Amino acid sequence: MRKEQIIYLERPGPQNTEDVIDAVTAYIARSGLERVVVASTTGSTATKFAKALENKAKLIVVTHHTGFSQEGAQRFDVEKRKKLELQGITVLTQSHVLSGIERSISGKFGGVSRVETIAEALRSLLGHGLKVCVEIAIMAADAGAIPIADIVAVGGTGSGSDTAVVIRPAHMNNFFDARIREIIVMPRGGDA
Repeated sequence: MRKEQIIYLERPGPQNTEDVIDAVTAYIARSGLERVVVASTTGSTATKFAKALENKAKLIVVTHHTGFSQEGAQRFDVEKRKKLELQGITVLTQSHVLSGIERSISGKFGGVSRVETIAEALRSLLGHGLKVCVEIAIMAADAGAIPIADIVAVGGTGSGSDTAVVIRPAHMNNFFDARIREIIVMPRGGDA
């Protein structure tokens, strides 16, 4: 039996980013896991993780898809992306697994899709950051950037990071084969 302590944060949000970086760095040193997948909207969180994990783990960054906020627009900073890629960091811009085209159908015709229901169940029960962790791990697996093996996934609520888990991802066509193996750090449940 292996014992790990979960770090609980008082509330979700970007103010937790440095604590999450510290928790992930310590976990990587203890566990020997080699890959960390991080959600980053603008590149700021990715840049912080790149500095902290340099020569410690392979970093894969997952961004919002182009057009997420505005048609044709990408929020990830172009210069930050270039700098990260020059450091050998993979930056993926992909369609979101837990919304995708189904969000478009719900927006046009009303109702809610099964995929959106899964996303909301994860978000409501375990927090927005954990939902993001699941989503980006699957997106990275679908892009072929990570194997189907344990990795650390890092997500957040709004911006920054507030959640990190060990997950064995699956491809989106085998979504229910994914497994959250450990929680490293997350906000306490309750009103967020």
